[in-house]
Amino acid sequence: MRKVRAGIFLNAAGNASVSPAAAAGLQRQPAIGFLEVHSENFFGDGGAARQVLEQGRALYPVSLHGVGLSLGSAAGIDPWHLERLHRLVNRIQPARVSDHACFARGAWRGPQGPAMVHAADLLPVPFSDEALAVMVANVQQVQKKLGRSIAVENLSAYVVWVGDTMDEPAFLMALARRTGCSLLVDVNNLYVNALNQQLRDAGVDVLQTCRDWLDAIPPQAVGEIHLAGHTHCGDIVIDDHGSTVHEDVWALYDHAMQRFGAAPTLVEWDTDIPALDLLLAQARRADGIAHTLYG
Repeated sequence: MRKVRAGIFLNAAGNASVSPAAAAGLQRQPAIGFLEVHSENFFGDGGAARQVLEQGRALYPVSLHGVGLSLGSAAGIDPWHLERLHRLVNRIQPARVSDHACFARGAWRGPQGPAMVHAADLLPVPFSDEALAVMVANVQQVQKKLGRSIAVENLSAYVVWVGDTMDEPAFLMALARRTGCSLLVDVNNLYVNALNQQLRDAGVDVLQTCRDWLDAIPPQAVGEIHLAGHTHCGDIVIDDHGSTVHEDVWALYDHAMQRFGAAPTLVEWDTDIPALDLLLAQARRADGIAHTLYG
């Protein structure tokens, strides 16, 4: 049987029960390429969530995908967070470790004095030399601690900075050159950003904007690809990972695979999680595109 390249997201939060789809997946052991989890959900040393991850790791390669390192924060990396990630990496020995090109934590001067605060969201950084220097230092710190390179994902951003001195592909490529990290290209994020740009400027060609972005990234820089669903709310498009992959995103994925080669691909679905068969159908579609192109 041909090995499936695509993976699915294993949903578990804290010590709560896993989703029915995740439980079914561990029981049925379908032919998927890997499992991916949010690192922070498994920082505890025990509990139901860690047990599920250990079960999954015994069956499949695991990719640890973080949402809390805040690689673009001028306040630096949270030592506690990095230490917990280090312990999890040592325990699980994942196939890949990744996080986002964003910031989420910073110093706040409140009435009680300075304190570190967390935005509980993934916020975009300026595409500037100063922001690049910050992210380079933080990525280097993380990679030194983990003893491995990481992958950094492009963000779905709902605000933009004034005064950027480079575009996003140039920023990410400079980061990769200076740190040795790879890139995690989220095709749905590109599409969401282009749709939101079109809402601000009706003249934007959404698909061409995304293709130009993909064509600006050298194939050797890409370590993984993400696909997901999104929701159009009228005045904004939200990257919510709660539906099937849009047909335009599939078309862009085909373009990305032709550009980058058969990169490991994750179908993200971590809200309103459906039955396992629908998740597997999305993974098989991704794998079918890779098989058509590369056999």
